[in-house]
Amino acid sequence: MMPSQRQSHLQTGYQYQSSPAQSPCSHLSDQNSLTTNRSLYEGGPATDHSLTRICDHDNKHLEAFKENYNSISVTKADVAIESEVVEFFRDINSNLGGLDALINNAGISGPTANLEDVKFSDWENTLSVNLNSAFLCSKEAVSILRNSGGGSIINIGSSSSFFGTPLRSAYSASKWALIGLTKTWAMELGQDNIRVNAICPGSVNGPRIEKVIEQEASERNTDPSMIKEAYLNQTSLRTFIDPEEITGMVKYLLSPIAAKVSGQAMSIDGHTESLSQIRTKEDNIG
Repeated sequence: MMPSQRQSHLQTGYQYQSSPAQSPCSHLSDQNSLTTNRSLYEGGPATDHSLTRICDHDNKHLEAFKENYNSISVTKADVAIESEVVEFFRDINSNLGGLDALINNAGISGPTANLEDVKFSDWENTLSVNLNSAFLCSKEAVSILRNSGGGSIINIGSSSSFFGTPLRSAYSASKWALIGLTKTWAMELGQDNIRVNAICPGSVNGPRIEKVIEQEASERNTDPSMIKEAYLNQTSLRTFIDPEEITGMVKYLLSPIAAKVSGQAMSIDGHTESLSQIRTKEDNIG
């Protein structure tokens, strides 16, 4: 499928932080945000800000974003709430007149705890944000994509989409489920010229992974530096990744070069070998 001339792109997400100067589709907060960008992949970051829409559940983050991009309109909505998603897509269809791509990037880290210590409310919240939002947004986007002649859906998974992740039951469950949805939707929607893929990043440099490391260090009664070292040692390249590397893969999947790529889960993680190498302080880190 060759992309249409309209090039309307919709991104749900708040997982990965990047500098607003680098991309108008950067992370707003560790809560719900939604970005609509009609020219994201025409040679790089969007230049026509009048065709860009940002959605987040928190006015504070929307206002902070507007300080950097005052020409971009913003909308307050929560992508984990069905009624707000329906209304937002109704607005998208009316004002953008179509859609070429949906990027399901909404996600939170969820609780860090042993199974018996996980609160059901935290479990529900993690699946609501990480999984239900992708379902709700994709459900509303399909008819618009179909009427536009086809398009692309990209789900943002994780290295945890392929490995068990101790102390991260809710997060792991939500990310494994996204891969199942990716494969299923690729089969369902292929006849409508709609491609569905997943990008599965490893640990992403920034405040979010630092917070996860601190929480895990507290749970394991050890030093955060030891947890970080163990995280790095989980990959063959001994590295975290940068948000721009995820952006590059998104650009590829939405480009004509990837017109025949669908149903794939593509890792950007330095080759994760395991997510279960970390032990308690008494057992050392291995």
